[in-house]
Amino acid sequence: MKSKGILKPYFGDTWRIYASSFALHAAASIVYAYFPKVLGGFTDRLQSGELAGHDVVRYSLLLLAVGAGHAVIGGYGQYLIMYVGRLFEFMTRRRLFAHFSELSERYYSQNGVGKMLSYFMNDVTGVRESISMGINQLAMATLLLLSCIGAMLLSDIPLYLVAASVGPLLLIPWIVTRFGPAIRKRSMRVQEALGAMTETAEEQFGGIRVAKKFAVEPIMTERFGSYVDRIRDSQLSLVRMSSFFQALVPFLGSMSLIVTLALGGYLTVTGKLTLGNFVAMTLYVRMLMTPLQQIGNVINTVQRSRASLQRLNELVEVRPDIVEAEDAVPVDLGQAVVHMQGLTFSYPGASEPALRDIDLEIAPGMTIGIVGRTGSGKTTLVKLLLRMYDPPAGAIRIGETDIRKLTLESLRSQIAYVPQDGFLFSTKIRDNIAFSRREAGQEEIEIAAKQARIYDNIVQFPDRFETKLGERGITLSGGQRQRTSLARGLIKQAPFMILDDSVSAVDAVTESEIVQTIREERRGKTTVIITHRISALKHADLILVMEGGQIVQRGNHEELLARPGLYAALHAIQEEGSQHAAGHY
Repeated sequence: MKSKGILKPYFGDTWRIYASSFALHAAASIVYAYFPKVLGGFTDRLQSGELAGHDVVRYSLLLLAVGAGHAVIGGYGQYLIMYVGRLFEFMTRRRLFAHFSELSERYYSQNGVGKMLSYFMNDVTGVRESISMGINQLAMATLLLLSCIGAMLLSDIPLYLVAASVGPLLLIPWIVTRFGPAIRKRSMRVQEALGAMTETAEEQFGGIRVAKKFAVEPIMTERFGSYVDRIRDSQLSLVRMSSFFQALVPFLGSMSLIVTLALGGYLTVTGKLTLGNFVAMTLYVRMLMTPLQQIGNVINTVQRSRASLQRLNELVEVRPDIVEAEDAVPVDLGQAVVHMQGLTFSYPGASEPALRDIDLEIAPGMTIGIVGRTGSGKTTLVKLLLRMYDPPAGAIRIGETDIRKLTLESLRSQIAYVPQDGFLFSTKIRDNIAFSRREAGQEEIEIAAKQARIYDNIVQFPDRFETKLGERGITLSGGQRQRTSLARGLIKQAPFMILDDSVSAVDAVTESEIVQTIREERRGKTTVIITHRISALKHADLILVMEGGQIVQRGNHEELLARPGLYAALHAIQEEGSQHAAGHY
């Protein structure tokens, strides 16, 4: 599906507000353009000696009406533009978050959190300034410019004087074409540098405790300083270019004023131009100075925001690797058999396959244990079951349907996945446990906590289940985080559960209690247990031993112990002592 970019859907929803604002700005500019005409008429009557007391009052009221009308009408037009600018931030940030939630795990493995935050903060704000403040100033400046020129043409001022005065302004388009691309290029460098700095800042703050334990704060400061220096250099380069550009546009306005004073003054002295028209002409040109300054600012802002807009458009063009098929069908994991046949998988860009020739059948209600050295492919196998990456066509079937033909919602909603890291959100403990079942009552939450053996720890907190956790659950210890994450998986009551080394930080006694609870509570449901501890797998219906991305052994606990191999060696090391391991492997 082709992306519509960032601005097209936004302007599709807000063009009426923009049109109303432009109309109000046009009306305000036309009203304001009467100011020099009124003052010019006042000057002519004063010079001719025809000015009476009531004329002073009349002209004063006219000027008051012009000023008030311009302020009220233009102010409301400005409010509308600023309103839709904030609306852009709201709409775009929601859209970006929805887009991020659709992207695959591969994208997040290649892009840091700081870079994504930079899109939300720096780039969205940059574009908003352009389409709200920028458009507001451009509308006011352009309409005032046109109103002033139109008023000059409709007055008694000679056309050749108007043409000579406006002539220097015709150089503005040429200046824009010369400076615009350079400003946009340098702005892109600034945005990229800001993204890199945000990314490293997020990483440095996340690792601050490690840095303090190793006493390497100076190294962190130096590393972060290098990113700050890069931003400084990029911003100074941009400022030099944009400042020179912004100075040139008002300079052309000053040239117009010089021409007006010189030529208009000569015509007035020689009697070819009335004093009132000369005053009006001078005021008109003087009024052009402000919009010219604003136009310079707007062009500079637009060129800089184009770099941010380009980054945002490139982001929304990123398509997820995992796309649901148009003819996808739901699945019932409680009844379907999982078939893996000849499964070979390589991560994008990897030189070697992560899995090789995997053949496996998981019947409903089975408990499967997977053990193996680090990097043997255990987690990769379950990621393919969750379809975080796409397996080759036909390599994994659930029932008789290729996993790539199933709806993602029906597949993932029926799998409870408990990872090793046990990520927790910085919210209440009860909200973390009930993450996948927001409707769960307090009793269900407490039951899940007891099953995960975390209940006794929670009730010791002053606020019990209402205790708010710190970032990433830092309030809890490693083992407590894992058990809270396990409770989150258990409360889901999914027909298919994956425990990916999810009790590695738990002591042996607690682990034994948890395993026994899982056996009882998961009876009749499919459970896949990945672990390095043999004690957690003894009860499994089928145990797989993985090495180098392949299944090198399979069987139950007793069968594998009877064969020489990695499983027997691990068992000997963990339960009989390492001195006996050599005899089994």
